Amino acid sequence: MTEQTIQRLDPAALASLVSTAVAEQPVTDLHTHVFSPLFGASPDHHGLMLWGIDDLVTYHYLIAEVFRVVPSNELPYYSFFAMSKQEQADHIWKHLFVERTPLSEACRGVITTLSKLGLDPHEKTLEPYRQWFSEQEPGAFVDKVMQVANVDQITMTNAFFDDNERHMWMHNPDLAGDARFAPVLRIDKLLLDWPAASNVLRECGYDVRVDFSGQTMDEITRMLHEWIEKMKAVYVATSLPPEFHYPTLPPERNHADRIIRDALLPVLHERNMPWALMIGARRGANPALQAAGDMGGRADINAVVNLCRQFQDNRFMVTMLSRENQHELAVVARKFGNLFVFGCWWFLNNPSLIEEMTRMRLELLGTTFAPQHSDARILDQLVYKWDHSRKIIAKVLTDKYSDLAASGYHVTEEQIRKDVAMLLRDNYRKFVGLPT
Repeated sequence: MTEQTIQRLDPAALASLVSTAVAEQPVTDLHTHVFSPLFGASPDHHGLMLWGIDDLVTYHYLIAEVFRVVPSNELPYYSFFAMSKQEQADHIWKHLFVERTPLSEACRGVITTLSKLGLDPHEKTLEPYRQWFSEQEPGAFVDKVMQVANVDQITMTNAFFDDNERHMWMHNPDLAGDARFAPVLRIDKLLLDWPAASNVLRECGYDVRVDFSGQTMDEITRMLHEWIEKMKAVYVATSLPPEFHYPTLPPERNHADRIIRDALLPVLHERNMPWALMIGARRGANPALQAAGDMGGRADINAVVNLCRQFQDNRFMVTMLSRENQHELAVVARKFGNLFVFGCWWFLNNPSLIEEMTRMRLELLGTTFAPQHSDARILDQLVYKWDHSRKIIAKVLTDKYSDLAASGYHVTEEQIRKDVAMLLRDNYRKFVGLPT
């Protein structure tokens, strides 16, 4: 299509062109909790790879939602969690999908996933889906999901301080061997609970001490180097509470400052690797709901400002959980080239908020960010998370190209496809040093 033709496109034709470009562009999903089959993907799911209808329907968003329909005074939390996964899924399907219209984004996501996989989303029980998924081979199903979602690589989250996962890495050096999946070293406890983290490090043979005496900092440095190497990690990630600050407050928690300043950031600088900060997660607001009981809160943007300013030779990937932080974060990104803003995390992964945030970021940052990551915990969720987000991203881009046309500037199809490639794949890959 020529530039002259594009200048004359009516709004519907422009929307179609942009939607096609967005739909056809492969995505590198830069943050998920999905694991490769190498981590275990047996039919009864005794492993870390979650997939299939029972995992899809017992997603923690849907667990929280079903307790709004059948409250805990009717079905106590402990009774629900004592059920088998299939029993939990049957309960959720009945109350959220059969007896009610599945209007929430989490419910609609299940419907989209089933439909895109060629299944009828109107079944009254889960048995037909269970039969279909039982016929899928995990490795081939990964390929199928990636093809349907048009994702070229899935970025995992690999938690060193999770005992189960750490032991898997220690006993299987080939866990990073599936090129479809890129590992990431996750180190939350190292910064948030040093006494507990130091116990784990000592168990792993690192000579660390709670009071930071002796070779503690050198040993933390050694651990980071060794596990980045072992995992072949593409970046290091930390999920942080709203209270996170740098310098750390209150002063008695300044162990985090020391680790950040004297171990983590020097290691990352030496390896030319970014630190991803996901800020705003408040854990256990309702502990009885287990993983479904977390919430978010507004954080202090100065933590990001101080890190970017004081460590300008380091690179930071940042997403924040509070809607109220989004404008501040985009403004900070205008001031620091070492800051890369990404995604609509967790409770922000809803269509109205994705649209608002993507529009605002384009207006402030142009095409220099990553509008989305799936944050999927179940492999199948890649299907709906990217299907829904692509439509919103295309809508916002169409509006912005229309605004340009109204101002007298007309983009070409080549420019549109280049913009889309940067937003969905190349900006992130360039920032972390992957081939584009």
